Amino acid sequence: MKPRDTALRSKRFEASEKARKVASIETMIFDFEQMAADLARQIAAEEERTGVKDAAHFAYSTFAKAAALRRTNLLTSVVDLRLKLDAARQQHEDAVTELRKLEPIESRDSDRQLRKSDPNSAVIG
Repeated sequence: MKPRDTALRSKRFEASEKARKVASIETMIFDFEQMAADLARQIAAEEERTGVKDAAHFAYSTFAKAAALRRTNLLTSVVDLRLKLDAARQQHEDAVTELRKLEPIESRDSDRQLRKSDPNSAVIG
């Protein structure tokens, strides 16, 4: 195997790993947003059940307080993940760009190998 083949395989692997990382972060963001929405519904239901909607009120539900804190933490995590997603997308684009730079070199080399091995491919003009 030529060093270029190894480099090309390495870049393909790197690009696919970066794509998996982007997909993983997108999935986590979606899941966290779903959990935050579920918590918001649970908080609203708890406030409706107890009749106390003011979080500063002494009789405010402990469950609602805990759920609100968890929802806030999830939404903070979503913001952080969006920053990581932007960085991961940029890394993926960079890896794909590097891969595209190597692929034309590889195709030229394979064309040369084909021409060397096939004497009938000579151009007659």
